[in-house]
Amino acid sequence: MLSLVENREAPPEILAELHRRSGRAHVIGVTGAPGAGKSTLVDQLIARYREAGQTVGVIAVDPTSPFTGGAVLGDRIRMESRSLDPGVFIRSMGSRGALGGLAATTQDALKVLDAAGKDILVVETVGVGQGEVDVVRIADTIVVVLVPGMGDEVQTMKAGIMEIGDVFCVNKGDRDGTARTMAEVASLLEITPHGPGQWMPPIVRTVASTGEGVDELVDAVGRHWKHLDRSGELATRRRRRSEAELLEVLKERLIHYVLNEDGMRGRFERYVDEIAKHRRSPHDVASEILHEGRVARQRERPLA
Repeated sequence: MLSLVENREAPPEILAELHRRSGRAHVIGVTGAPGAGKSTLVDQLIARYREAGQTVGVIAVDPTSPFTGGAVLGDRIRMESRSLDPGVFIRSMGSRGALGGLAATTQDALKVLDAAGKDILVVETVGVGQGEVDVVRIADTIVVVLVPGMGDEVQTMKAGIMEIGDVFCVNKGDRDGTARTMAEVASLLEITPHGPGQWMPPIVRTVASTGEGVDELVDAVGRHWKHLDRSGELATRRRRRSEAELLEVLKERLIHYVLNEDGMRGRFERYVDEIAKHRRSPHDVASEILHEGRVARQRERPLA
């Protein structure tokens, strides 16, 4: 089923049934810069949740090979010790050129695992920078993973990824500069407006290679989940996600409809040539395509 979803071959009725059966799991997004140790950290999170008797599904999004279209890093290899556990399912997905740190079909893949009854769903994104924050559209709790020695890079991230974190994890916390990095994050959080009753993101130090601090990280994620439930923010977030998902599906369907309309493929290439030669603007061409689509639909309507 995951392969059908990832390849966009799942029938609409199957996608509808998956949607009806999803919405129960706690979705945790793990994001951060390349080399921050996200995969090792996720492996430790799996172990803690399994010790607590919870089932876990993991979607690890990797950069895509330009030659094969497959996932380059293959994060399942780093979590190989968990693969034989029937309570754990791990899937690597290539980003396939999608921006934002996720694959285009990540959300539907999560619904498959949610509908299958997994308690905890973890999404590990491609190593991201300040603008690649699509994980906010699919996760209930977002763990931003940083490493010591980032220095001014933390400051540059404040306009993007720093604003989406619910829990900040300074991994590789046995290195020099850990205290400074944690202080940098704390100072940024202090200047971010937080009203009464709003969640104040905690900062947790971990050493994923040894498991140090992972229990504290699990506790922080659990406290955020309870806060979302008590405050009503969970319903608010999921409604925003539903709106974003609907707009994304509409955009995808509209583009597919336009490009597959009779005779459009050849015309589309002509339109691109005209735009490239600056004879017409993209806005002008888009208006023409949409107008033609409206006229065609009016002709198809039966007479009253």
